[in-house]
Amino acid sequence: MVGNKNPLPAPYKKDWDNLFMKISGFTFIRHGTLLGYPYIESLRSLLPLCDEVVVAVGAGQDDTLTRIQAIDDPKLRVIETTWNESMQDRGYVYAQQKMIAQFNCSGDWAFYLEGDEVLHEQDIPTIKATLQQHLHHPKIEALVFDYYHFYGTPNTLAISPGWYRRAPRVIRNSIRSYSPDGLFFVVMDKNKTGRYPKAALAGVPIYHYGHVRAVSSMQAKIQQVSQYWGHTPPPFEAYGNIDPQALDQFKGTHPAIMQNWLAEQAEHHLILNPHYQPTRRERRHRWMMRLERLFGWEMSKKHYKQVKKTS
Repeated sequence: MVGNKNPLPAPYKKDWDNLFMKISGFTFIRHGTLLGYPYIESLRSLLPLCDEVVVAVGAGQDDTLTRIQAIDDPKLRVIETTWNESMQDRGYVYAQQKMIAQFNCSGDWAFYLEGDEVLHEQDIPTIKATLQQHLHHPKIEALVFDYYHFYGTPNTLAISPGWYRRAPRVIRNSIRSYSPDGLFFVVMDKNKTGRYPKAALAGVPIYHYGHVRAVSSMQAKIQQVSQYWGHTPPPFEAYGNIDPQALDQFKGTHPAIMQNWLAEQAEHHLILNPHYQPTRRERRHRWMMRLERLFGWEMSKKHYKQVKKTS
């Protein structure tokens, strides 16, 4: 029919739109090799899910850019950036770099995965199906993931409320949002009013390996991070200075893409300091965990508002 802008019957239009749903992935990285990030594994875990992956790569003194370019995937788009070295206010330089990548995404959804975070290959179909399910539910602005925070060894998890147990990692790319922090998103309802996004649960975890990298790499990472927070870094000699009640055993399987990195670059022996005294913050977390076990609460920090129904 001449002039008909919507030739598909209504029952089929939704399926047609789902078929062409576009998912963007994005991240930023600098000195990924020097600081011991599994950033290549992270990107390779994200690529099968996405139609494009945007990476803001900061100019540095290692081979991070060269290694990313060597992935040679047409879905990968690299943006070379220069970091603002004078920005030392609460790590905001990380938010700046995150937004450079985020604002270059063109998909319906934008998936943020940090350089030490990895998706499990078994979860890709579930993530894609969940995003398709919520594509036409505008009240769902983000997708929230559970977290496995590995600590000291690939077989140990950090589980206290001091470690965020869930975080929004996918944001709807058609709403006014920005990232004042590397960890979360803010949605702007009005020019001067921001809030956390309304979100659904993904039902699958993200695997976070930042705290199993070699001790020397963690020491270098702490030195770099501290300069952007404007403070002197705390001493770090090993992973053993932690409250043992904040730890648990990991009983699952790691993503296949991580096998070589875990074998070659991760720490494998966690020796807890028997003389370590839990900090005031850790003692507070002990009480929170007791309340969680007693009442079934979940008391870690949440940077989202969960939407329970999408009807």
